Amino acid sequence: MKAVAPFPAEGFEPEFVTGLREIFEHKIVFNSVLGLKVATLGPDRVSATLAMRTELVGHYGHHRVHGGVISASLDTIGGLAVMVAIGARHMEEPPLQRLQRFAKLGTIDLRVDYLRPAIAEAFQIDAQVLRLGSRVASTRMEFRAADGKLFSTGSAAYIVS
Repeated sequence: MKAVAPFPAEGFEPEFVTGLREIFEHKIVFNSVLGLKVATLGPDRVSATLAMRTELVGHYGHHRVHGGVISASLDTIGGLAVMVAIGARHMEEPPLQRLQRFAKLGTIDLRVDYLRPAIAEAFQIDAQVLRLGSRVASTRMEFRAADGKLFSTGSAAYIVS
């Protein structure tokens, strides 16, 4: 695995954090195409960043982010939040064993509310786990400018077993 810069990660071993970041930023190749980077990891809340690039433009006249980029970012950060919550639930297991638990994770429902055009140089995407059940997890997500201006919100359900 590549060496990565440290970032806030509450209560997790370095091996777990590095493995999770490797999965999110590199092994899920679409996240790499988007340019998503993990910013913080907590047992019930995570965040990522996204820098605006020409490839993400959805309207050439206004230089705003494409709605598909927003929905994909919200979906993937919700999935990351569930991964972290699963990892936190099974702290008695070794880090590499916990990382294997994500093989069956998948989105079963996603709702996105586009509140205003997303025009900024950088974005922050946050997710919170509302409920982690034995089969389904529910999340709430937000897509904001780096300065905090809210552009979109989302909610999702994920299959976890």
